[in-house]
Amino acid sequence: MNQEEARTRIYKLRKELNKHNHSYYVLSQPGISDYEYDLLMHELIGLENKYPVFFDSNSPSQRVGSDISKEFVQLEHQSPMLSLGNTYSLEELQDFDKRIKKIISEEFEYVCELKYDGTAISLTYLNGKLERAVTRGDGTRGDDVTRNVRTIKSIPLVLSGDNFPDKFEIRGEIIFPKKDFSRLNSEREARGEMPFANPRNASSGTLKMKNSSEVAKRPLDCQFYFILGDNLPFPSHFENLSAARSWGFKVPGQMAKYKNLDDVFSYIEKWDSERESLPFEIDGVVIKVNSFKLQNELGFTAKTPRWAISYKFKAEQVETRLLNVVYQVGRTGVITPVAILEPVVIAGSTIKRASVHNADQLGLMGFYYRDMVYVEKGGEIIPKIIGVVINKRPENATPVEFINECPECGTKLIRIEGEANHYCPNTTGCPPQIKGRIEHFISRKAMDIEGLGEETIELLYNEGLIKSSADLYELTIDQLSILERLGEKSANNIRNGLSMSREVPFQRVLFALGIRHVGETIAKILAREYLSIDALKTARIEDLILVEEIGEKIAKSLVQYFSDPVNLELISRLEQHGIQMKSDKETEIHSGSLNGLSFVISGTFAKFSRDELKELIENRGGKNLSGISSKTNFLVSGENAGPSKLQKAQELNIIIISEQELLDMIG
Repeated sequence: MNQEEARTRIYKLRKELNKHNHSYYVLSQPGISDYEYDLLMHELIGLENKYPVFFDSNSPSQRVGSDISKEFVQLEHQSPMLSLGNTYSLEELQDFDKRIKKIISEEFEYVCELKYDGTAISLTYLNGKLERAVTRGDGTRGDDVTRNVRTIKSIPLVLSGDNFPDKFEIRGEIIFPKKDFSRLNSEREARGEMPFANPRNASSGTLKMKNSSEVAKRPLDCQFYFILGDNLPFPSHFENLSAARSWGFKVPGQMAKYKNLDDVFSYIEKWDSERESLPFEIDGVVIKVNSFKLQNELGFTAKTPRWAISYKFKAEQVETRLLNVVYQVGRTGVITPVAILEPVVIAGSTIKRASVHNADQLGLMGFYYRDMVYVEKGGEIIPKIIGVVINKRPENATPVEFINECPECGTKLIRIEGEANHYCPNTTGCPPQIKGRIEHFISRKAMDIEGLGEETIELLYNEGLIKSSADLYELTIDQLSILERLGEKSANNIRNGLSMSREVPFQRVLFALGIRHVGETIAKILAREYLSIDALKTARIEDLILVEEIGEKIAKSLVQYFSDPVNLELISRLEQHGIQMKSDKETEIHSGSLNGLSFVISGTFAKFSRDELKELIENRGGKNLSGISSKTNFLVSGENAGPSKLQKAQELNIIIISEQELLDMIG
C-alpha cells in the first residue's frame, strides 16, 4: 500500500468509525458487532502508526466514544473513564501477560470479573452519602444523571458501616436483568410500542429519560467493578471491592483472584459455557492486575490502562431464512442492500434485518431468495450474515441480483471507478437524499439545531414545507404550530434553535453542507486554509491538493460541488439568512502563536479537558501528536501522566510543561 492508498483508507475508516460511534454512543443504535468494530479500529491504528503524516487529533483512534445527551448537565470526571483493550483469543492474553512481566519483576495477582453488557456509570460518595452520578460520556466528562440513579434500588443512597473513606468514587454498569427486560418488551408490544432491541439499549435509554419517576418504574440494577480514592482501606483492587460489599454495594460474587494465567483461562472457559445461566447479559471477561502499586507502575496508553484487558466471547451463530433483499438510499445517494430475515432470537434480541453493505458483498455471498443463512451477533443490534447453507437451498430458487435503478426515484444508478458503492445521481429529486442532507445539516456536530430531529424533518418534508436546508430558516411560527405533534411551544423552540445556529463557526457550516468526502477534520483544515466560502468556491484542483491531507478525490469532490448551480444557490440563501460563511477573525489573529510546534498531551488537567487543550493548540497553529518521538517539541504533563511518555520525553530531551505553562505560551 502506497501513501496515497493509505490516506484514502485512513479517511474511509475514520468516517465509518465516527458513524458507528455516533450510532452506538449517541443514538444507542449500534450498527455493527463489537468484533467488526474492533477490527476496523485495529486497522486504523495500524495505518496511523505506519503513516504518522496523516495524524489527526480528531480521529476516532484518539478518543473514547461519547454518549452525552443535551438533556442533562455535563460534569467533568475526576479521573478519566478509559476504555479497555479488547482481545478475542487466548494467545493475545498470553501476549498481555508477557508485556506485564517485562515491566514487573515481582509476583502479582490477576482479578477476573464478568464484562457486563449495560451502560457505565460513575458514582461519587461524600461522607457516606451519594453525591453525584455521571455517565461515561466521552471519558473526560459525562451526563449528570444523579436524579435518575437515585431511583435504582440496588444503589445505596447512604452507606453501611464506618470503614469507608470520607470521599471516593465507585464505578459500575447499569444493567437490565433478563427477566425484567422480557416483561418490559411484552408490555411495550401490548401497547403497540416498538420493543427494545436488547437489555443494553433498555438500560441506556432508561437512564436518559427526563422524568425520574418513569425511571423508577423500570427495574434497573447495577453491578460494581472499580473503586478509586485517596484513603481506600486496602492497597489492592479485589480487597477494596470486597470491602465495598459491606458498605452496601452490589459487588458480583463471580469476581475471582488468581496467581497464574492457566486459572484465568479456566475462569474464561467456565463463564463462556455458563453465561446463559446468569440473570443478566455478559459479553466477556475483564482481567486486571490486582495491586494498585503495580497498576501505577504499568500506567496507561493514550486510550487504555496497561494493567487491564477484556476478553470477549465469540459471537453466537444461528440459522434463519433470507426472505428478501431491500435497498436503502443514504443522504449522499449511496445504495445499501439490506437482507430481510425470518425473525430469529440471538443473544436475547430478535433479529429481522442485516446490512449487506454493497453490490460486491452481495455478489460474494451468492444469495438466492429463501436461502437458509448463518447469522452472527456479538451482542449488537444489527448482525452480520456470514454464509449460506447451500445444502438447504430450496428447489427452483432464484438468485438475488443487485438493482440497476434507484428504489425511491427510479433513476439509473452509477458506480464511480475505484469505489465499492453504487449511487443514485438524482441529488435534487430523490426524497431520502433530500431529507438525509437536511438531517445531516441539523445534526449535533454540524449546525446543532435544537428542537429539530429526524421525525420533524420527515414531517416538514411530507407537508411540502422544506426541500433544502435553507428552507428551514423561512419557516414561520404559524406554519410550524399547526403541524401534528408540534404546537406553539415546539414551534418557538425550533425558531430559537435556528436563530442560535447563526453563531455556528464556518468550519462546522462547511461540514454541515454535506459535501462528499468532507468530514469534520477535512472541514476544519479547509476552513483554516480558505478563510471563506468565496475563497473555497474558486479553488482549483491543483491548488486544493497542495493543502495537507487533501487528496485528489476530495479536491475533485469540492470542485464538483461548487460547480453545481443548485449548491451555489443553497449557499447564497444560507448566507442571506446570516449563516457564517467565513472564519472567525479572532481565530485568524491567534492562529500563528504555536506555528510549527508539535505537542503530546498526557494525564488529566485542572482547567481544561485534553480535547479542549488539543483544540487550543490546533487553533494556534500547533500540531497534536499521539506519541513521543524526535518530532515532538513539548510534552504537556498533567495528573496521572503516562510514565512511559514521561520517561521517553526525558530520554529524548523533550521539554515537559504543565497546563499553565501551555496557557502562558498561548497567551
